[in-house]
Amino acid sequence: MNRRFVLLALVALALPAQAAERDKFSSYPKGAKPGSSRQALPPAPAPLGDTVRVALVTALGTIELELDNKRAPITTQNFVRYVDLKKFDGIAFYRALRLPWGDPPSGLIQAGLQGHPLKVLKPIAHEPTSQTGILHKAGTISMARHAPGTATADWSIMLSDQPSLDADPKAADPDQQAGFAAFGRVSAGMDVVRKIWDAPLSPTLGEGPLKGQMLDPPVKIISARRIADPPAPKPVP
Repeated sequence: MNRRFVLLALVALALPAQAAERDKFSSYPKGAKPGSSRQALPPAPAPLGDTVRVALVTALGTIELELDNKRAPITTQNFVRYVDLKKFDGIAFYRALRLPWGDPPSGLIQAGLQGHPLKVLKPIAHEPTSQTGILHKAGTISMARHAPGTATADWSIMLSDQPSLDADPKAADPDQQAGFAAFGRVSAGMDVVRKIWDAPLSPTLGEGPLKGQMLDPPVKIISARRIADPPAPKPVP
């Protein structure tokens, strides 16, 4: 069986049948409607450089992210806006996808606001990997979505390379053509990512393909904050 088909089947939400085809790699709970606007958010509240570093302090340790504002400005600024508004404080990693191929760990972990109607901002325009060049490698952070242009505040970190999530402009399926929007990478704390991926799963939580993928208990994100770049190394005399 084609691995891309299996992966997309595993990450699809169990929503009504008429919407199932577009609800891939998504994380909104049943009945949530993230909105239909595809306009990008305004620039983030404070100036951003080519890269932005963010520390996620979780119950299992700290994960540091390096976001690529130069190549994926819409997605990066969206994430940073949630960080600056402290909307990610107190949320959780709630899902661990463990894929049946490749050497463990193979899959991803997922966190976000799960479509909370009072907390999510407007959906953002889609930035495909064919445009940004940021591919789904181990450690990459990528947006969850329904159809392209509906991503808001849920995202995943790859435990392994997932090329099937990259955009494929030659594909017949429009969803495959678009792929998913990767926008940075883990710069420190992949051991913490692995701990989250290894955390206990509920055998009963989750609907449809998500059953058995939900962390129980979820791993809390205590805070999400921008952090300064590390100091440049001193020149050797």
